[in-house]
Amino acid sequence: MSDADATADVSDVQVPQTGSNRAGRLATRSRNPKWQHVPLRIDMSICINCDTCIRHCPPQFGAIFNHGIDVVIIPELCSGCGKCLDPCPVDCIYDDPSWSPAPDLWWTEPATDDPYT
Repeated sequence: MSDADATADVSDVQVPQTGSNRAGRLATRSRNPKWQHVPLRIDMSICINCDTCIRHCPPQFGAIFNHGIDVVIIPELCSGCGKCLDPCPVDCIYDDPSWSPAPDLWWTEPATDDPYT
């Protein structure tokens, strides 16, 4: 490959749309429109607050947080990937096809990269 070809390849690189990366989703509070799975939700009447789901949520999504005594999934950050499902010892995480935007109070936790700080 010549230097001219390499330069052409670099200029053809697609820049992610706002909202497609985690920082964009935090800024816009919107889900990536390309996600085909619905977000997940936690049934707190079953949850035992073990935080296993938090540790298994991929950092590029970072959708699960402790909020007071509850563990919450912010739907705008959740891709519905299901990485949190198998580790959950009480099976309290479900699809949320009728999800609604997260309340404003929930958006204080995602401002940090580490949910344990």
